[in-house]
Amino acid sequence: MLSKNKVSFLTSLSQKKFRDEHHCFIAEGTRLVTDLHGCFSCRMVVATETWATSNVLPEATEIYLTDSTTFQKISSQKQPQGILAVYEKKTVQFDPGILSRELLLMLDNVQDPGNLGTILRIADWFGIRHVICSPDSADIYNPKTIQSTMGALARVDVYYQPLQELLTSLDNIPVYGTFLDGDSIYETELSSTGIIVMGNEGNGISPEIEKLVTRKILIPSFPVGQPTSESLNVGVATAIVCAEFRRRMQP
Repeated sequence: MLSKNKVSFLTSLSQKKFRDEHHCFIAEGTRLVTDLHGCFSCRMVVATETWATSNVLPEATEIYLTDSTTFQKISSQKQPQGILAVYEKKTVQFDPGILSRELLLMLDNVQDPGNLGTILRIADWFGIRHVICSPDSADIYNPKTIQSTMGALARVDVYYQPLQELLTSLDNIPVYGTFLDGDSIYETELSSTGIIVMGNEGNGISPEIEKLVTRKILIPSFPVGQPTSESLNVGVATAIVCAEFRRRMQP
């Protein structure tokens, strides 16, 4: 059974300072735990006795069975499935060389954990293996982010880097950004490598980063000129942009 200290430890991981201190995070739910297992070192597994009777417990350094009432205390879900795991954070070394070899996403102060998780899931779907976040973006290990990734974190590497410094150092690498005064993405030449910058939910791409964008693109509304919503959700916009980039790569 779980001790009070273990319960306290698990609940503390909802806060970034404790995730950083212990260098670990929580993943919850059968599918998510299954997807991440083997990609991250598993420190602890906690499951309800009911879950364990119909499923195989994943391997972990520590394994605990508990009742549904206690599990509810440590769960971040309204309707928990009865399984969670504590994983060690992955240490990924940023290689500047990927900037010239691949198509990457760069997130400028994306604040909502759910949006960040959704963007990682989109990156995974479209085969984008590297996402660079500004230091003030949401934490990739936030429970809401982890849940929204639907396991994409197993295949997509995330880096926190000072974007302005990084973009300033580039040489002949296309940097795309979405703007209301940009050129239609459907009429713009797109490259198979480069950087796609997506901005903050409320303010878009910051002025400092805008100066470093080399190709401004627009997702046009339809029909042109008709009153419509002010903007798209950053996750939706990311999906549309990535889909068009990958469509151009089809034979």
